[in-house]
Amino acid sequence: MNVPDLYAVLGVEPSATVEAITSAFRRRVRELRPDTRVDAVTAEEFGQVRAAYETLRDPERRAAYDRTHRETRRRPPVPPRRYAADLLGAPPAEPPLRAGPVRYEPGR
Repeated sequence: MNVPDLYAVLGVEPSATVEAITSAFRRRVRELRPDTRVDAVTAEEFGQVRAAYETLRDPERRAAYDRTHRETRRRPPVPPRRYAADLLGAPPAEPPLRAGPVRYEPGR
C-alpha cells in the first residue's frame, strides 16, 4: 500500500515543532472546510490530513513513523563534479588561468 508522506500532507518539514504541526493542521482544515464541502475527494483529503495530524502530534507515534519512513524521505547524495581531465585520467593541458596584479610596462 502506498502511504503518503505525512509531513507533505500537512505541508511542514520533518523538523517542525508540535506547534507548527498544529498550525498547519488548522490551516489545512480551513482550506478543506469539511462542514460545507461534502464531496468524496474533500472527505478523502480531510481523512489524510486528520490521520497525519494524529500521528505527528503524538511524540511516540511520530518517532515510530520517523523510524519506519526515514529511508523514503532521504534524498540521494549529490555526486561531486568531475571534470573531463579527471574522468580521462590525463593531466590538464595547461595550468589553470590565474589572475594576479597587472603590471604596466611603458614602451612595450
